[in-house]
Amino acid sequence: MFIQVRLLKGFPQPLIYEVPQELQTKELLGNIVRVPIQKRIEQALVLNVFHYRPKTDFTIRCIAALEQLPHDHHYMPFIKQLAHYYQTSELHYLKRIYQFIAQKPVNTDHALATESGNDTSVQLTEEQERIVNAITHDMNKHQFAPTLIHGVTGSGKTEVYKKLLMHAYIQEKSSLLLLPEVTLALQFEQLLKAQMPKDLHIYSFHSASATKDKKLIWQRLLEQKPTIILGVHLPILLPLPNLGIIIIDEEHEIGYQEKKHPKTNSKEAALLRAQLHNIPIVLGSATPSISSLYNVKKRGWQFFQLKKRFAGAFPTIKIVELADRKQRRSFWISQELQTEIKKRLAQKEQVILFLNRRGHSFFVQCKKCSFIFECKNCSVSLTLHDDEQLICHYCGFSQQLPHNCSACKVDQKELIKKGIGTQQLVSIVERLFPYARVARADFDTSSKKKQWQETVTKFHNRELDILVGTQTITKGYHFPYVTLVGIIWADLNLHFPRYNATETTLQQLIQVAGRAGRQTDHSLVIVQAIAQHHAFSYLQETDYLRFYQDEIAIRSMVEYPPCTRLVEIELKHTNELIVQHEAELCAQQILHLIDAKYNDVKLLGPAKPPIAKIKNAHTRVIFLKHESMQIIQQLYQLIDKSKYKSLVFFTPNPL
Repeated sequence: MFIQVRLLKGFPQPLIYEVPQELQTKELLGNIVRVPIQKRIEQALVLNVFHYRPKTDFTIRCIAALEQLPHDHHYMPFIKQLAHYYQTSELHYLKRIYQFIAQKPVNTDHALATESGNDTSVQLTEEQERIVNAITHDMNKHQFAPTLIHGVTGSGKTEVYKKLLMHAYIQEKSSLLLLPEVTLALQFEQLLKAQMPKDLHIYSFHSASATKDKKLIWQRLLEQKPTIILGVHLPILLPLPNLGIIIIDEEHEIGYQEKKHPKTNSKEAALLRAQLHNIPIVLGSATPSISSLYNVKKRGWQFFQLKKRFAGAFPTIKIVELADRKQRRSFWISQELQTEIKKRLAQKEQVILFLNRRGHSFFVQCKKCSFIFECKNCSVSLTLHDDEQLICHYCGFSQQLPHNCSACKVDQKELIKKGIGTQQLVSIVERLFPYARVARADFDTSSKKKQWQETVTKFHNRELDILVGTQTITKGYHFPYVTLVGIIWADLNLHFPRYNATETTLQQLIQVAGRAGRQTDHSLVIVQAIAQHHAFSYLQETDYLRFYQDEIAIRSMVEYPPCTRLVEIELKHTNELIVQHEAELCAQQILHLIDAKYNDVKLLGPAKPPIAKIKNAHTRVIFLKHESMQIIQQLYQLIDKSKYKSLVFFTPNPL
């Protein structure tokens, strides 16, 4: 008996191996085996099984072992379907997981016995009890049941999650809790360990997880022991015996779609996984995605609302026009906002200031010749940071701000710094309120996990007065003493060339506004904007479903998701002329296929994306629209991609 395999890493071509007698009764097709290659042992995926000796130019050696995998008979069908959906190789997903396999058994019973806390669960409200009962009923019946929970900020969605996780654990089932950012996963891990019974095994599985923890998870899965696993992208790719429920918090977040190709959306992968396992999947948010609300209306998803906050009241929202030329010390802090900050500081209350731009200034421009400092690797301007460093937020390129213009050589004093970022905002706030304790929370700080945790803890313990942050602070954090939120530039992202720009911006604004009033009946959100926009009429959380009705009518009219399926085909090459030419050829080939067989498919492009060069790779995009993803996939598979020098990528429902 012989098998054809492909290595998970290294040599890309299929290889042939012989199967020793003792392994010939095992199920090998689609499984992982350990094979000798040169003087080392590597993992490989079994592609084919032969009962005859295939022809090969290489010496056929015996496989070393069948990899010991957690017993999940849904796993390989899931990986195959996921790879097909994203038109990529199964190896891509297998490589990401099997690098974490523990080579030595670990004692999992002892591992976390001292790390969890006590059961401090609260008495559920009637609304919460109704949701828990409905979902546990689905768990008991072992049926696929997508459930959307629209719970306003501070309504206690976490308490619902905790009850569902406990129910699964009691049934000796494992659970997944997905969160949109690693920082939020770390926070949830601490919260669950502190508030749930100490005998529960709760693990994080993400880029910040220790290797030891990843091996502990793997060992528990091998032993089929119930486990609660938290993370962003990786947990959904694990083989999961006895999976009982999947929970996706902040389900609206575009962070669930990965930035690197294939741009897998963990939420879509989780829905596929839940369907294969016949288990409930719960999606929760204060600002549900338009697509999930559409699925409630069109596909019969269960829908529940939590309309009341556990404590406090919804804040008052006040919109202020920045264009108003009232006398003030800084353009970016209106007179109204400055007055309210001063008032909150006097009352020993806390303030959050939200600006979705990090750095000091957007870009630096020469007044004389209009030259703008741009990244040499990407088609973006360089962002100025406090240390006079010009930095690209896409590839990391940096340079010191020069003493003169790179184009016309005039003195640095002729260079003007345009726009505002969180670093500059901190400087402005410290100048206006020198006695206030101010900290910054953006990607620059949250990527340094220890520093980020210290900042969050200090703010929670009232050791800071004002927190200046980007979207990092909009997600799930509970700061009970915040009574004022200032949104510095609310219309900043509303005019981006994306079909969902209004949705994502409004969700962000509502989420950050929801940090106010968690423990008080008198809180305020000041929304500063340069121009008015219709999105501002939905800023109260209670108006969000009204926004859905208006937005879905627009999406339906112009045929954008979720009313139709949208696929982005990206072509990338380091030579701009090549990628432009091949994008045009690809579009022509698609048009021929549309004329011949796929008349209902609509093509847009090829076009330059807003950022057409990243890390020296030039990009062109083509979009395909049709009501059926299957039809688009069929068309895409007929494109002869082998004749292109450019890399070609396929992204369903790009966000």
